[in-house]
Amino acid sequence: MTPTRSPAATSSGPRKPTSAELAKAAGQGIRDVLAPRLRALFCGINPGLYSAATGHHFARPGNRFWPALHGAGFTPRVLHPSEQRQLLKGGYGITNLVNRASATAEELAPGEFVSGRRRLAAKVRRYRPASVVFLGLGAYRHAFGRPQAAIGRQPQTFEGAEIWVLPNPSGLNANYQLAALVELFRAVRRSTALKNRCGGDRSSR
Repeated sequence: MTPTRSPAATSSGPRKPTSAELAKAAGQGIRDVLAPRLRALFCGINPGLYSAATGHHFARPGNRFWPALHGAGFTPRVLHPSEQRQLLKGGYGITNLVNRASATAEELAPGEFVSGRRRLAAKVRRYRPASVVFLGLGAYRHAFGRPQAAIGRQPQTFEGAEIWVLPNPSGLNANYQLAALVELFRAVRRSTALKNRCGGDRSSR
């Protein structure tokens, strides 16, 4: 799926996409926030319509990704989704397992998760992040055929990268409130900081 830029993404300053723009975003892709040798690559399930319409990851109001990043110490303040590329300065990036926008992840076919894993593997081989952080337990289980996988650091690696699985930060995921998400994100940050001290600077500089 070729990422596209919508009117909402190209307007002067962030704004809420219209109903027509949201409808048009269905099936569209979104550009990765990616650079070589990142400390961690966050991997969402797939873009929502709001994210695809704006071109910004985790853009829908109420999504806890950006507040959780800040609360865990990844960013000095809560970034607006339009500031997503600032993450690269700290050595962090964003991609999606399936790059096809939909209203809900339930619209994705099982085969899309498997195909997404293969495409992600190619990215990881090329860009060599130290860790890949999957944001969605069910999607990870489907993509990797690991129905017993649990939240947290995984015993396996992925193309040489450490694997973490965290909950989907969508505001619709009532099983995990923001405080719980912050603690899980903080565990990832501590791990990446330790790997950075032991293995040298992996940031995009």
